[in-house]
Amino acid sequence: MKKILFINAYSNWGSTGRIVEQIGVMAQKQGWDCYVAYGRRENPSALKTIRIGYMINVYEHYIEHRLFDNEGLASRIPTRNLIKRIEKICPDIIHLHNIHDHWLNYEILFSYLSTLDIPVVWTQHDCWSFTGGCPYFTLNNCKKWECGCYNCIENKGVLPLTDKSKEHFEKKRELLLKMRNLTIVPVSQWLCDLLKQSYLKEKRIVPIYNGVDIDVFRPINNNGIKHHYNIGNKSLLIAAATTWSKRKGLRDYIKLAGILSDNVQLMLIGLNDNQIKGLPSNIIGLKRTQNIEEMVSLYCASDIVLNLSYEETFGLTTVEGLACGTPGVVYNATASPELITRETGIIVKTGDIEGVAKAINEILSKGKAYYSVACRQRAINMFNKIDRFGDYLKLYEILLSKG
Repeated sequence: MKKILFINAYSNWGSTGRIVEQIGVMAQKQGWDCYVAYGRRENPSALKTIRIGYMINVYEHYIEHRLFDNEGLASRIPTRNLIKRIEKICPDIIHLHNIHDHWLNYEILFSYLSTLDIPVVWTQHDCWSFTGGCPYFTLNNCKKWECGCYNCIENKGVLPLTDKSKEHFEKKRELLLKMRNLTIVPVSQWLCDLLKQSYLKEKRIVPIYNGVDIDVFRPINNNGIKHHYNIGNKSLLIAAATTWSKRKGLRDYIKLAGILSDNVQLMLIGLNDNQIKGLPSNIIGLKRTQNIEEMVSLYCASDIVLNLSYEETFGLTTVEGLACGTPGVVYNATASPELITRETGIIVKTGDIEGVAKAINEILSKGKAYYSVACRQRAINMFNKIDRFGDYLKLYEILLSKG
């Protein structure tokens, strides 16, 4: 039986964890023996899971990051233990996903992977692989990654004189270029274009969009949601994020709430307690949920799914909304415009709050039903997990046949 080892920060938790789980389940149905090595946070999984390290190792990694800019260079023992598990499993394919976020040592891992004769696939969920440490740089209009990072403005919390962005950039470049069997998979064309300008441009680069389960994310009757949140007959606009960082545009939603009409309700999902406390009274703020059916109900109850993010390598919430028959409004930034057509929503100039309000009014005036069929069809045609994750299985077979 062919074996595949997935390596990701989370197991069946969050967007990347769910993507890994769904690829693995599909691979199992085709006869693969599937393992997931992860660092923290998990939900029950149908795959064989391997916890790498403990939370004490994560905390130690955070400390080294804050003091010495060592994100990705700590967690030495957990990474060596991972290598022991790899040698025991003897996988035919290793599929990397999110390997940063304070749980692995990339120098140890990449050095080891470069000695193997088996294919390594690395799905790119952000830009970390070709920068000096930051996963995103568009909001800061930074171009240093094109020739060599230094003096990273994202390392504001690191002690003075400990910026290692130049060292990280050069070390990753050296290590990754030594990996002969590495295939890079960006999740959008926008990210693909960046990779082809980076030091990874000579690697095999195969773009594959993320997929969604269109049997789970589907139009349903959900009249109870508006009643539950006392929304009444107002039009509902929702936006969701795993973490509401600056790049997700939280301030823009607050500005938007100030100019929306009284018959429109804005809801933000995935906020922490402090963020919820800071919202104006006309925004409903919810904490993050791992309940997929709850998210489906919210997508279906809403008239528009908003994504005012300044940096997206894909935009999963937009696509999940489309699968539920709900149009989207997105900024004309990074990968977001790839997801929306004129039949499924509106693309707005980045940061143009008045433009967002105008787009909302246009969609509401036409009505959700005007867009729903096209939204659902676009999700089926472009982002069906059966097709997109099936692309990975085809890639595995191609790589093995070349070996």
